[in-house]
Amino acid sequence: MAEKLKIKLSIADRVYPLTIDPLQEEGLRKAAKNIEQLAKKFEQNYAVRDKQDVLAMCALQFASKIEQKGIDQSEGVKEAAERLKALNMLVSSKLGMK
Repeated sequence: MAEKLKIKLSIADRVYPLTIDPLQEEGLRKAAKNIEQLAKKFEQNYAVRDKQDVLAMCALQFASKIEQKGIDQSEGVKEAAERLKALNMLVSSKLGMK
């Protein structure tokens, strides 16, 4: 079993000490960096100063991206299933003609 790693992440002017699996470090650091960048963008573009509001807007942005990907994937799966069904019917009709 791998040793746990202790790191500190800074988000919205607060430091969060975490004990993590070493394989999670890169993802967590990238996520914290993305949150910081988006928070700065919201603060600059919308004159939002309350960190709670900024973080709520960041959470909404990231969550909506995840939800939209799920919606897009399910639509893609539905479209692929319809194409496979049509292809199956075509193959079946051609095999039935011989």
